[in-house]
Amino acid sequence: MRLDAFTHLFPPRYFERMQELIPNKGPIKRWLNIPTLWNVEERLRMIDSFGDYQQVLSNSMPPLEVVAGPDVSPELARIANDGFAELCAKYPDHFPTFIASLPMNNPDAAVEEIDRAVTQLGARGVQIFSNVKGAPLDRPEYFPIFERMVHHDLPLWLHPVRGADFADYKDEEKSKYEIWWTLGWPYETSAAMSHIVFSKMFEKLPNMKVITHHMGAMIPFFEGRVGPGWDQLGTRTADEDYEGLLKSMKKRPLDYFKMFYADTALFGSVSGTKCGLDFFGADQVVFASDCPFDPEGGYMFIRETIKVLEDLGLPKEDLDKIMGGNARRLMKMDS
Repeated sequence: MRLDAFTHLFPPRYFERMQELIPNKGPIKRWLNIPTLWNVEERLRMIDSFGDYQQVLSNSMPPLEVVAGPDVSPELARIANDGFAELCAKYPDHFPTFIASLPMNNPDAAVEEIDRAVTQLGARGVQIFSNVKGAPLDRPEYFPIFERMVHHDLPLWLHPVRGADFADYKDEEKSKYEIWWTLGWPYETSAAMSHIVFSKMFEKLPNMKVITHHMGAMIPFFEGRVGPGWDQLGTRTADEDYEGLLKSMKKRPLDYFKMFYADTALFGSVSGTKCGLDFFGADQVVFASDCPFDPEGGYMFIRETIKVLEDLGLPKEDLDKIMGGNARRLMKMDS
């Protein structure tokens, strides 16, 4: 059974509550034009059309901390996660499990929600974003979230977030041409991965499992800069002791980047998929389509991603791992 490990859906009650609270109503117009994002019956029909195929559910953009302040975001997380648990219980053949949403602007509540979602609702991981309203993930207040997921021995899904208000040039007020999304999101994921590596989080939490969206973003393509380039960390900087940091790390930076996992949500890119597989290896890649954000409401990305993977000529053992085995192992779905 093929398991799509990163798909997005708004649980009905959460979708209603989120629309009441979200300060920027602009995206709602687009969401309403994607019924497979919020209409469960439409999503079920989509899944059935692909035969032996299931989806792991996760919330969609925007992050909870963008929708509401720290006093309300824990309520939103509970509504979302309760909604996902209900869907998984009602349609287990379509949705075998979900990954929980967290109120990242309230770290204490986020840790509590991890425990509740995992132990009471059956979540098999959590979704975090590449920054928390502009703050990097290696801030001390967020470390207990990573630590708690290691305690549960379950993965974190890392999703990029960046908006048009993040300009591409210093003298611009906003990003043009949707560069913030097309190029900014891969950068965001890569920057978040870099903060995790250089804050030595993998040394503090060696069993941490982080699944990076869009095949590890920029990292596989820039292996030369990440490898030999960052082996020279500090040679370009005078006001920070990066050379001392590099010497204090137990492994090369490149080796830590290879500890991440990656998904196949590359919108049908053959060359990108090959590059990511070369970098991470078949044991560290999970099948994901990023459904439903394509011109066909999800059908295209599912179809094209499956085709790319099946046409690569991979050994059956490797293909089986990618198409579901790795994700089930990471989420301990067979235990």
